[in-house]
Amino acid sequence: MGEKEKKIFGVSRNVFLLGIVSFLNDMSSEMIAPVVPTYLTEILGISKVVSGSIMGLIESLSSLFKVLFGYFSDHFRKRKLFVAFGYLFSTIAKGALAFVHSWWDFVTLRVLDRVGKGIRTAPRDALIAESSEKGKTGKSFGFHRMMDTLGAVAGPLAAIAILELLKSLPLETAYRYLFLLSAIPGLIGVVIVILLVKDKGGEVKKKVKGISALKSRNLRLFLVVVAIGALGRYSYAFTLWKAEELGFSVVQGLGFYALFNLIYALSAYPLGTYSDTFGKKRMIALGFGIAALASLAFAYARDFYTLIAAFVLYGLYIAIEDTIPRAYMADLAEEFEKGTIIGAYHTVFGVFVFPASVIAGWLWQNYSLTYSFIFAALMNAIAMVLMAFVRE
Repeated sequence: MGEKEKKIFGVSRNVFLLGIVSFLNDMSSEMIAPVVPTYLTEILGISKVVSGSIMGLIESLSSLFKVLFGYFSDHFRKRKLFVAFGYLFSTIAKGALAFVHSWWDFVTLRVLDRVGKGIRTAPRDALIAESSEKGKTGKSFGFHRMMDTLGAVAGPLAAIAILELLKSLPLETAYRYLFLLSAIPGLIGVVIVILLVKDKGGEVKKKVKGISALKSRNLRLFLVVVAIGALGRYSYAFTLWKAEELGFSVVQGLGFYALFNLIYALSAYPLGTYSDTFGKKRMIALGFGIAALASLAFAYARDFYTLIAAFVLYGLYIAIEDTIPRAYMADLAEEFEKGTIIGAYHTVFGVFVFPASVIAGWLWQNYSLTYSFIFAALMNAIAMVLMAFVRE
C-alpha cells in the first residue's frame, strides 16, 4: 500500500470500503441468522442433534472452499473478482429462502450461502492484508471485524423491528418476508465491491519460487491449536437455545444476540490495533482463556445477569479469535501466498467446527446443554495452554 494514500478512520480506502461491504452483508446475514435455530426446531420440527449438526455443517462447509479460492486469487492476482462473486452468491441464496417449502430446500440454500462465503473470505482477507500499512495488519483486520460486527448488531435489531411490524401474520409467513428483505443490504454491498474496491495483487510482483510458510513447523503447530480451539467453537445457535432454556422469548434472545455482537464490534478494532504492539500470539492465547470462561458462564447460567455476563465474554472471545489469527497468518505468509495461507487457516478451522457442533448437539440431547458448554471450555483451555509452544 502506498504510504501517501489517504487514510479513512486510520485505515486505507480499500480496507474502509471492504468494512462497509461487510457491514451490509453481515446485516443481511444476521437479519435471518438468529431466527434459524427456532425455525429449525419449532417450524420444521428437526431434532436437537440434527439441528446442531445442520448448524455446524453450514458453518463448516464455507471454510472448505477458502483455501482453494485463496489459492486461485493468489494465482490470478485478482482478489476482487472472487470477493464480488462470493458476496453475490450468498445474497441470492439468502433472498431465495423466502420461496422454499421444505427443510431440505432450506438447508441447501443455507449451504449455498456459506459456499459464497467460502469463495470470498480468503481473497478478501488477502486484499485487506495487501491494502494495509506494514506492521498494522491487526489494526486493519480489527477495523474490518468491527464493521462486520456492527452489521451483526444492526441485523438482529432490524429483524426485531420487521417481526414486530409483521406480528399479525403467521410466524412462518413473517419469516419468509424477513428472508426476502435480508437480500437488500447484501445487494448494495455487491455494487460497492464492483464499482469502488480496487485490486492490489497486481502491485506485488509474484515470486517464481519461494519457501512457503506452510513448511514452517511453527505455522503447522499453530494450525493444530486452531483445530483444537475450533472443537470448542459451538454455533451461536447454542447460546440462543440456552436463553430459550432459561425461559426467554425469541425476541429477547435476539436482544441477547445483539448485545453479544455489540461487544464484539466495540472491542474488535481496539483489540486488533493493540495486538500489533502487544503481540498477536499472546492475544490469541488470551482469547482462548476468555472462551473457556464464557463457556463455563453459559454452562452454569441460571439467571439473567449470569447469562448477560456469558454473552459479554462470548463477544470478547469472538472479537479476538475472529480477528487476530487472520492478521497473524497474514504476517507469516509471503506476498505470493497470502490468499492460500489465510485460506488454510479458515479451512482447518472450518473442518473442526463441524464436529464441534455435532458433539455439542449430542451432549445436549443425551445429557444437557451444560455438558455441551463444559466440553467447549475444556477444548479452549487446552488450546490456550498449547499456544505457549507457538513462537511469536
